[in-house]
Amino acid sequence: MTARPGRFTARTVRVKAPGKVNVSLDVGPLRPDGYHSVASVYLAVSLYEEVAATSTETPGITISLSPDSTVDLDSVDIPLDGNNLAHKAAAIMADVSEHSTGVHLEITKRVPVAGGMGGGSADAAATLLACDALWNSGLSREELAHLAAELGADVPFSLLGGTAVGLGLGDKLSPALVKAQTHWVLVTADYGLSTPEVYRTLDRLREAEGVEADEPTGVDPEILTALRSGDAEALSRVLVNDLQRAAIKLSPSLRDTLGIGEAHGAIAGIVSGSGPTVALLADDSVAAEGLAEELRRRGLSALAVHGPVPGARIMSDTLI
Repeated sequence: MTARPGRFTARTVRVKAPGKVNVSLDVGPLRPDGYHSVASVYLAVSLYEEVAATSTETPGITISLSPDSTVDLDSVDIPLDGNNLAHKAAAIMADVSEHSTGVHLEITKRVPVAGGMGGGSADAAATLLACDALWNSGLSREELAHLAAELGADVPFSLLGGTAVGLGLGDKLSPALVKAQTHWVLVTADYGLSTPEVYRTLDRLREAEGVEADEPTGVDPEILTALRSGDAEALSRVLVNDLQRAAIKLSPSLRDTLGIGEAHGAIAGIVSGSGPTVALLADDSVAAEGLAEELRRRGLSALAVHGPVPGARIMSDTLI
């Protein structure tokens, strides 16, 4: 399609970006700056957010949520203004792009909101890539990753995808070469947990127990070995999440979900990140599908996924 001279022609770039599971998450003590250092193994899984970025003749950034979202939009409070990470991502791109326009972002939500899987971060990563293409900014992946780090610890990983070790605040990423697939069942909740509150709860638990956590310096190499070989049984023995007990303290029903999953075929289970999504590890894709079906029969919201999968990718780029 050729634009008419002197007329504004809208263009839409559609990008998808994956959610993640923290296969391991070691959390250090509270730092003077109010943050915690972590050492984590991130795994991008086959549950995607989508962002359609459309140029507008009117300046500014607007956001809407797609009716194709599988998240129950009536039960969650998603900001559609400057508090949304996708809005912040578009604003950053507008600042660095020479030919930015107004933009409307339509977000299709599939990753649980406030579920510990980085759904908002996936929206931000998708927006960075979409606006880069929309405005012909020509930034490299490395340059986009640098901007992503300004938005939050999980955003660079959603841009990268695959498997990676995250250190520092989780944003210092080292890609891990993992080709073998592992299979999971995600059990989502109809509520969210505040990540800051989960961290505060962990701090309180440690203080009450007189536990002084060490600064994490790396991850257990057995985790990467198990992922590289696709050995679910070996992986099941080394799953760890320091935030899990804090999430369970705030939401005791998570313990029941983990127990139900393991009683019906999961070889291990873990709260994903700060929760409340539970990730159940299965032997293979058939076992994962069977487990998800059984849990749905029991009234739980369960979905079989696999990982690793690639990071943010352009799906379409069209003039309208």
